[in-house]
Amino acid sequence: MNLNSIELETVEYLRTPAAIRHKCDRLFNLASEDKLRHFRIDLTKLDQAANYVMETTREQYPDFQIPFHSRWRHFEVGNQPRLAQLDLAIAQFTLLEKAQIKFDLAIISVLLDAGAGADWHYCEAETGQIYRRSEGLAVATFRMFCQGFFSSNPDFPWQADALGLSELTLETLATGFQVSRENPLVGLEGRLELLQRLGKAICQHPLLFGGENQRPGNLAKYLLDTHSGGFKTIKAQEVLSAVLTGFGEIWPGRYVIGGVNLGDVWRHPALLGEYQDSEFVPFHKLSQWLTYSLLEPLQELGLEVVELDELTGLSEYRNGGFCLDIGLLQAKDLGIFSESYLPGSEVIVEWRSLTVHLLDQIAKAMRAKLDLSATDLPLVKILQGGTWAAGRKIAGELRAGGVPPIQINSDGTVF
Repeated sequence: MNLNSIELETVEYLRTPAAIRHKCDRLFNLASEDKLRHFRIDLTKLDQAANYVMETTREQYPDFQIPFHSRWRHFEVGNQPRLAQLDLAIAQFTLLEKAQIKFDLAIISVLLDAGAGADWHYCEAETGQIYRRSEGLAVATFRMFCQGFFSSNPDFPWQADALGLSELTLETLATGFQVSRENPLVGLEGRLELLQRLGKAICQHPLLFGGENQRPGNLAKYLLDTHSGGFKTIKAQEVLSAVLTGFGEIWPGRYVIGGVNLGDVWRHPALLGEYQDSEFVPFHKLSQWLTYSLLEPLQELGLEVVELDELTGLSEYRNGGFCLDIGLLQAKDLGIFSESYLPGSEVIVEWRSLTVHLLDQIAKAMRAKLDLSATDLPLVKILQGGTWAAGRKIAGELRAGGVPPIQINSDGTVF
């Protein structure tokens, strides 16, 4: 793939958290001047929003010892010792092999974590418990992973390898998710396509994923090998960069520059300008969610993760829903709430952009109230404590079933 220097520079820029913040800040400034079509801002609600998130956090973490916002929290739902069971099952392996297994699990589970819809549930055979939405997807993918659904080696179930992913069928995935006419899962075909494309993509990057038995989890070895100096620190942004490089080609139907798939990057006409990337607004929501979910296995390898706050908040319907439901965001036309939208629609791009900026504002307000620094209370913990839980809580208070305020037509690959 031969990109000219301008194209290469544009692609690299759109893959940075700095670009996410820059573009979202520009749209926020326009909204503050009431120059956007769909939403206006009301920062008089910021204090109320920060207080609501702090109260929600204290309910879950009274001592404010908050873990990272990551997929690992969902594997613990129902206070079941699933991770302890996994650790026991893989106890004989080396630290690196364990990290590769956990990378495989986290990557597969996050990529399958797009919105499930209000009608789907998963009944866990091992506990008899029923789970829905993100937690249901997490438990389902955990059980599927441990049973070898994504492995081509029947003697080694705890992996997702290129062959196992490429040969995965819709019937197998539907069985794992317990999908039926009475139990529909939104975007099942999109999820399958994503995993099949993942199986192909990891074969294109031997430096990241190895030349033999290519697995997403081999990214753990790459990151360890490239950060094995005296201090053993790794920047969160470096993990995101590897994720975006390695998995960039898996996203279907996205914008492309010089043949490079941009991923979770969309256009907003208010940013129209003279440069190639002027209209583009990057979010990389699933990629950042994935990055957050890879940090703990890296810590178990002895790497210290630094500069956590370089990454952004996650622009999805729980965080975005909270900003709307608490009143920080206000729709100019109430008809927005009776329609449903594709991810690339102007309404959704605007909503997500303003959410990214407002999450930073909420974080600053909380730290000021608590007299804590960004190091003491990084954004990844505020999300966990936090804004995501607050979004779900306030949605449950306002609408039957806790559905988000704006409906999205998801293909299973964005949210």
